[in-house]
Amino acid sequence: MNKNIATFAAGCFWGVESKLRAIPGVIDTVVGYTGGEVENPTYRLVCTNSTGHAEAVQVTFDSEKISYQSLVEAFFNLHNPTTRNRQGPDIGSQYRSAIFYHDDGQRKIAQDIVRKLDESGKFRSPIVTEILPAGDFYQAEDYHQRYYEKQGFHRV
Repeated sequence: MNKNIATFAAGCFWGVESKLRAIPGVIDTVVGYTGGEVENPTYRLVCTNSTGHAEAVQVTFDSEKISYQSLVEAFFNLHNPTTRNRQGPDIGSQYRSAIFYHDDGQRKIAQDIVRKLDESGKFRSPIVTEILPAGDFYQAEDYHQRYYEKQGFHRV
């Protein structure tokens, strides 16, 4: 097994985590906060829209079973990457679309996919997904982990 990490933000992390967990080759997921300035933020603090953090999902995946490119492509299929700081009814910078890359290879793959998607016309508007270096990732409170599974939903 070849374990790798990917980190994505695409709105409320409950649904994003549930969708990413369902992908074959994904070993584990953790929801949390990243991309901001505040150390050890809480959910309540992130919801004030003052921390700079996004609700994100850190994905551990087996690169022998799924490529990083395939995960990024799946990421773009599970949310609207053309709305800034919003997904559906959720509004605020914590709900922004972002890819937090862990190395230069991930950065290049993400940028290439964005370019190709924008050129393809798949979306009516340009993609606004941020592509940023991964920084500190703060695990969300336990009740947020696998939230949909805990509520009896196995897939979204």
